[in-house]
Amino acid sequence: MSEENLPVLRVDRENGLTTLTLNRPSQFNSLSQEMLTALQSELDAIAANPAIRVVVIAAAGKAFCAGHDLKEMRANHSKEFMQALFRQCGQLMLSITRMPQPVIARVHGIATAAGCQLVSMCDLAVAADVARFAVSGINVGLFCSTPAVGLARNLGRKAALEMLLTGEFIDAMEARTKGLVNRVVPADALDSEVERLAQAIISKSAVAVKMGKEMYYRQLEMGLVEAYDYAAEVMACNMMTEDAGEGIDAFMQKRPPVYCGR
Repeated sequence: MSEENLPVLRVDRENGLTTLTLNRPSQFNSLSQEMLTALQSELDAIAANPAIRVVVIAAAGKAFCAGHDLKEMRANHSKEFMQALFRQCGQLMLSITRMPQPVIARVHGIATAAGCQLVSMCDLAVAADVARFAVSGINVGLFCSTPAVGLARNLGRKAALEMLLTGEFIDAMEARTKGLVNRVVPADALDSEVERLAQAIISKSAVAVKMGKEMYYRQLEMGLVEAYDYAAEVMACNMMTEDAGEGIDAFMQKRPPVYCGR
């Protein structure tokens, strides 16, 4: 079957883990409107499904994601198209942070421009040691403004601006040092490392993970006093859940907890 007849996004589900695989390998998995729409639809459905505990975003072929589809953009060269495209992309990135399930980027190859943005907006990221990252729009006269939003929230200011102003690649180890990814492993160990990270989360209380992810992103936008007030309220509510009671009892009784998700 030719690539044109294949779905742009593959979906695999197993034991609370859903893997979304970008599936435009000959186009380096660029984020066309069709790809963005498919991702948004799946993420919306996953967010409403409590049986799914963790999401992995992966990719087929040599690249993770080379950013937006430049051919599509040049073929639709109007400000209205560009505004709609970048709004659609921004909504997708926000959906990742707003959904209750943690989202892990599985990065096996290059992640550039909006592809690097996608990595930055995932909650966690595991990269193969051969992966490379860049926000390369500046090389074609285009400052990567929307990728800058995610990059600025992962890296320090000078590190982010260096990438944005030069368009130069950084390797996986530098990406880890600068805070863009959590773990770097040999390419043949990538799947097992992603699985370990996912299972470490799945083994925890679903209600605590959900409350914690929402709290984390909301407090980032607050001042220090407001953030502590909000965090204290969330933690008090968390302590009232059955899962917290079970977890504390299990710890004191030196046994594994059995969470019920309430």
